[in-house]
Amino acid sequence: MTLRDPLIGALLDGRYRVEQRIAAGGMATVYRGLDTRLDRVVALKVMHESLVGDNDFTDRFIREAKAIARLAHPNVVNVFDQGADGQAVFLAMEYVPGSNLRDVLRDRGALSVRAALDVMEPILAALGAAHRAGLVHRDIKPENVLITEGGMVKVADFGLVRLLSGTDGAVTSTTEAGTVLGTVSYLAPEQIRQDPTDQRVDVYAAGILLYELLTGAKPHTGDNPAQVMYMHLHESVPAPSLSAPAVGPELDAIVAAATARDPQARPWDAVELLATLQRVRRGLSQTQLDAEPPASSRLTPQYSTGEVTSVISPPVERTSVLEVPPDLLPPRPPVDEAPGHGTMQLRAVRPERAPRSRKPFIWAAVVAALLVLVGGTTWALSSAVYATVPSVLGQSQAQAQAALDKSGLHGTYTEEFSESVKAGQVISTDPGVGQKLRKSDSVKVRLSKGPERIPVPELAGKPLEAARKALTDARLTPGTVTESFNDTVPKGAVVSVSPGAGEQLAVGSPIALVVSKGMVPVPNVVGLDKDAAAKALADAGFKVQTSGLNLFGTGKVASQSPPAGQPRPQNTVVTINFSLF
Repeated sequence: MTLRDPLIGALLDGRYRVEQRIAAGGMATVYRGLDTRLDRVVALKVMHESLVGDNDFTDRFIREAKAIARLAHPNVVNVFDQGADGQAVFLAMEYVPGSNLRDVLRDRGALSVRAALDVMEPILAALGAAHRAGLVHRDIKPENVLITEGGMVKVADFGLVRLLSGTDGAVTSTTEAGTVLGTVSYLAPEQIRQDPTDQRVDVYAAGILLYELLTGAKPHTGDNPAQVMYMHLHESVPAPSLSAPAVGPELDAIVAAATARDPQARPWDAVELLATLQRVRRGLSQTQLDAEPPASSRLTPQYSTGEVTSVISPPVERTSVLEVPPDLLPPRPPVDEAPGHGTMQLRAVRPERAPRSRKPFIWAAVVAALLVLVGGTTWALSSAVYATVPSVLGQSQAQAQAALDKSGLHGTYTEEFSESVKAGQVISTDPGVGQKLRKSDSVKVRLSKGPERIPVPELAGKPLEAARKALTDARLTPGTVTESFNDTVPKGAVVSVSPGAGEQLAVGSPIALVVSKGMVPVPNVVGLDKDAAAKALADAGFKVQTSGLNLFGTGKVASQSPPAGQPRPQNTVVTINFSLF
């Protein structure tokens, strides 16, 4: 038996008619509705009735409306109104027909690099507008990215939005100790640790989302949320190219930087991440952009079941209050307990147990100590010998060297031209970001010299084939060739080029050439009447002028100047004289 939703058909605030349930989340249910006053379709986000009495959730709901009202961006779902009707606290929002990004990933799996960037760029543009307005979304995930039927990408659900405050722009969690509000697969480490957070939690989630678009899977999975939290805290996101070989090292570096466990190592905000992504995109070839991901890449469930499944949709992760295991939280100072309370009182009421032999515990302690000692020694030796290559993409040489020094590494630097990376900034490293390297070895750092530009050589007067060879030798491309009569440049030689000589162009730029056709012999028009003479001269490219006694030209042409047969450039004026009869 299906229970009918009591809100279906209701008229909220005397204005919004609830028509159809669209989706349900951790804090609210979304309906399609009709604004009867303006006669337009809207999305109605109604807070769960069980949360209406919670002032914190109600304030968060109202804060979402005010936050989005501050944004005017085409990639953000607009909020039109906020209100309450009895136990229904709601937002009236822009209705976006289509699907969400989770539906797309479920249907298609991993996307091509071009499609992934086409989705990520508007997401980062929306987040960038929020960050520059002092807002942090804090719940970026595929379920909160809507795609219209026309392909427009819109970021929705600013339900966990926070206003940046203070001199450092940080916000603190309003959830109680030991819990975190959000979606576990996209939580930044500082959210789990309950440290002060800023806009870089959105950068981290965007990096996870980019990995998911490129590979068709989430980077961190486990049997329960606690395992996923542990991986966020202690394991770096793997390079997407390990699962999708078509992904180049540039995108590996971007994912590594965006998902760095240390927020200080991430791009400052979504605007900076978007700029880096666009710069890298300009350097990718059409083949790299359109390379299809492996056909087998499909989304995997967030929590493994231990069984092999097929054609089973992954569970939708809802935004919820998650309990953080105490061993994942930073140690807190012990609280002094008054006499007669706390631990002492609990021990007094425990039933007495038969004494046990302490030997098994002693041996267990010895074995544990040995394991800790061996593990600690191994870790110490590994840390002394190896280091992880940090992300230095887009940094100057001085910044890159400082980051390498901090990691105990040193670099060797080479320069090369780049059309997408600003001069003086790092293009890439070898080994790549996140890889282990002996501290005795050096990281090969490629620095940009900026875009390479080549001057157009001087070609005027050169034969056509020699001009083409000169362009090829200069790494430019001979372009279209047109011909023109010229009285100073020999036939078959270059008259001019476009762009002109000396202009600085990118490698491979096409150069159009104008080649001389030389001069034209003046046709013989003596003995012709006026019309026939004028036509013959015009066809050859000359201009006509009459002179002599018979100005009306009623007779035949008696003479011409220049004489017939002389070579002259086109548009030369030929004077013709007519006889009287």
